[in-house]
Amino acid sequence: MNLREKPIEELEMMSYADMTLEILKWQKKSLSTSVIFKEICDLLGYTEDEYTNKIGDFYTSLTTDKRFILLENNEWDIRDNHSVKIDDIDEDEDLEETDQIEEDELEPDFTDQDDIDDNLDEDLDDSDIEDLAIVSDEELED
Repeated sequence: MNLREKPIEELEMMSYADMTLEILKWQKKSLSTSVIFKEICDLLGYTEDEYTNKIGDFYTSLTTDKRFILLENNEWDIRDNHSVKIDDIDEDEDLEETDQIEEDELEPDFTDQDDIDDNLDEDLDDSDIEDLAIVSDEELED
């Protein structure tokens, strides 16, 4: 059943992304953001002002939904309709980048820890320690 055959109540309960998925499946081709959202607005009975006010939210919903892909021609399509070409990835280039890590980058730098310890000692004075009290488990229970 395509979206035009569904009652308005059912359409209002659908998300923009779900409606877009149905439109792209039914059209069987990629479409621009404005064409898709115009179709959705027509189905929901939105005015031109509502179209203008909501198209930004619609675009955001498509960009965050992993089911869709924005093509080079600025049209949206279903991601499953497109495959990734593994040949485009240069594996040697990736390996070279990992080889460039220096050995000293892998070991933590502890030289600043002494400075931190010194600063902590300076912050404490005897008056802070005098206010502290040791409480036994029995005293806590009472």
